[in-house]
Amino acid sequence: MSITSQADLVGLQRISQAVGTTLKHMREYAQPGMTTKELDEYGGSILAALGAKSAPRLTYGFPGWTCISVNNEVAHGIPSDRKVLQEGDLVNIDVSAELDGYWADNGGSFVLGTDIHQHQPLVDASRRILRTALSRIRGGVRIADIGGLIEGEARKAGYRVIKNLVGHGIGRSLHEEPKEIPCYYDRYNLKRFKKNSVVAVETFISTRASLAHQLSDGWTLATKDGSFVAQHEHTIVITDGQPIILTEANSIWE
Repeated sequence: MSITSQADLVGLQRISQAVGTTLKHMREYAQPGMTTKELDEYGGSILAALGAKSAPRLTYGFPGWTCISVNNEVAHGIPSDRKVLQEGDLVNIDVSAELDGYWADNGGSFVLGTDIHQHQPLVDASRRILRTALSRIRGGVRIADIGGLIEGEARKAGYRVIKNLVGHGIGRSLHEEPKEIPCYYDRYNLKRFKKNSVVAVETFISTRASLAHQLSDGWTLATKDGSFVAQHEHTIVITDGQPIILTEANSIWE
């Protein structure tokens, strides 16, 4: 969507604060021995208290309030009472929701407890690359160039990017134009970022794999080769200068 009034900006700030706060609290609440279902129910209770409705549940009938992916899972992990979090797990939480007709999306990967499997460098790379990418986004910049930047920064750090998961426009619904903001240089993507538009930009930084594959549950996306992937995502408003980071309450860079 394109922001055309102060009411639009306020509405987006409210829902972005809600999803950002929920993500932050879920990350702090997570602990070894907890099931992903318990963690999701906690997140769902925060969204409800803030008057927000789970976007994947509302839009797609997703069987959870949030998406929680663990280790070799990349995205859209279904919360389960059979999946128990362990010390050192690579955990990704993605929280998107709707409030008063406005939508926002954010996500972040983190290491649970002690980094016994050495996932922290991957997490740090994903966070750093997202920060760099956002600093270069402004009205008129080609979407493909930002994808190329993300891919190049990942390669310099010794990683790859997942090519079949992308960022997207957002605001009045969960997925809007531009439909694809990839993590790689797509020479066929001629679109440019537009001033005052709202987008969700995300990094998918991988140890080896370039594709995520859907599992038999119909939702979860995972790597086939045992690769690990870290993802970080902010909803932003594009300006002539630095973007407005609407979901900064998630504190994913701290």
